Amino acid sequence: MLGKGRKVSGRGETVAANYAFGPAEDDIIIKHRLLTRTTTTRGEPPLKKLQRKFTSFVLEVEKDNDNYNDCAKLSKALLQELSTFEIPLLKSKAVIDANLREKENFNELKDEINRQILQAQTDIEDLKKQLEESKIERQHKEECEAFRKLISAQPPRSETQKSIAELEKEIAALETENTAGSRLLELRKKQFALLLHVVDELQNTIEEEQKSLIEEMRMVTEEQKTGLEDASGGSEPMTVD
Repeated sequence: MLGKGRKVSGRGETVAANYAFGPAEDDIIIKHRLLTRTTTTRGEPPLKKLQRKFTSFVLEVEKDNDNYNDCAKLSKALLQELSTFEIPLLKSKAVIDANLREKENFNELKDEINRQILQAQTDIEDLKKQLEESKIERQHKEECEAFRKLISAQPPRSETQKSIAELEKEIAALETENTAGSRLLELRKKQFALLLHVVDELQNTIEEEQKSLIEEMRMVTEEQKTGLEDASGGSEPMTVD
């Protein structure tokens, strides 16, 4: 039995139809019908018609009467029916062969495309490596050029040592300042993490309260709707075919 789908009033939802066979079973049935040719949209199915003519011919042959003419007619009709039944089979075989050739061509094309893709990926990786090597080489050249210019622009050794001593003092001061800044930054990180944790817990609490409120509203709405449907006695019954 097939149950037709119906639309629930007031909610815009459609109840899914229940079928006697699933999609997989329908495919098996259709495939069986196409292979056996036991069904047709016009007239008697070809296979049944062929079976009927064959049965008539066999019954006529088994008679003891002098019925050679009838047997000849039935034999001719059976052969014609066999030829008629064979034509669609030959067409189907030609279509299957063409599909198989097309599938083979497609698989070959697919393999060629995959090979080209792999080759392109390999070429891309090689080019990436070459690009990285070129970047590193260029970086080394730029560093060497910068060092050369820097060395040529350096003042005498005495002035350099004096500058180094001043820089060491500045570095020590900066390290002290950096240590203090790191401690302050670590403190701020901990405070910020605590704030995020509190905000997260607050958000979870709000979401749980909202879900609880929505669930309560939904239950109240369903109770009201159930009461209305019970009062009206059901506005639209299930249609069963």
